[in-house]
Amino acid sequence: MSKIIVADNPLNELSVARDLLPQGLDAVFARHGSSEFNAALADAVCLVGFGDGTMDDAFYKSAPKLKLIQLLSAGYDRCDIEAARRAGVPICNNGGANSTAVAEHAILLMLAVSRRLVWQHANVSGGRWRGNNVDDVKLYEMKGKTLGIVGLGAIGKKTARLAQAFGMTVQYYDVVRLSEERADDLRVKFSLLDELLRTSDIVTLHVPLLAETRHMIGTPQLKLMKPSAYLINTCRGPVVDEAALIEALSNGTIAAAGLDVFDQEPPPPNNPLFALPNVTLTAHMAGPTYDTQFSRFRNAYDNCQRVMRGDKPLWVIPELAGLVA
Repeated sequence: MSKIIVADNPLNELSVARDLLPQGLDAVFARHGSSEFNAALADAVCLVGFGDGTMDDAFYKSAPKLKLIQLLSAGYDRCDIEAARRAGVPICNNGGANSTAVAEHAILLMLAVSRRLVWQHANVSGGRWRGNNVDDVKLYEMKGKTLGIVGLGAIGKKTARLAQAFGMTVQYYDVVRLSEERADDLRVKFSLLDELLRTSDIVTLHVPLLAETRHMIGTPQLKLMKPSAYLINTCRGPVVDEAALIEALSNGTIAAAGLDVFDQEPPPPNNPLFALPNVTLTAHMAGPTYDTQFSRFRNAYDNCQRVMRGDKPLWVIPELAGLVA
């Protein structure tokens, strides 16, 4: 039987992982770095889990039979890509397994910010019913607003479809452009990034964290946005210059933000975002719904089986595509 390691993690529902495990796959379920995990590396053909900064050259030397790193996440910024390249081991992400969950969460944050959900909840639970200054509060609908999607991958496309169900107009920016026919089918319009920032009522970010995308939204970009605009981030915290965002939210450069990700995770208790009334925050929980447990492990096991029967794996990250060409 071919051996795989499934890295235990608090975000994994191992009962689902065990139930979905196909016959013929001998799986070791162990926490990354544990003695059981390290012992299993010598015979492991595939590793299923999340990116880990300890997966360096020494790690790959300890796993000479390894043919695949199969991530359960969409992001791979914690992986040592060059170490994987030197070892000749492709890294694959989760094949859009969490795309529905993240798209729904992006819409959730848009609604929460537009309707000031946290403020409303605090008022009612605090016995203030509609607050003390209800005349100063403006709540907004999403219908008729323009949504700007930065990054139109699997998550971005699903976000576009959900937004259109609310009656929003959708434009996008991506380094990979859709054909005109595909854009028409999806009912989205390509815009340059600066143009998108200037003309969108809500900007939502769905890009991987790369050298090119780190702090792609900073002070110059935030100043392009409407004073009434909202910024939504469910991809990776460092895509946004957090200090610049805090300043923009504090001085009225933009109206509000909905954030699932931060520069530092978990954020320190003195993070200035916590004191801002125009921010809605969640704890990097957009992706790991109970439903995604099935889709993530289903995709992971399918890719393991592909590799073991000599086929090319799916969803290889672009930086390592040459390993399976």
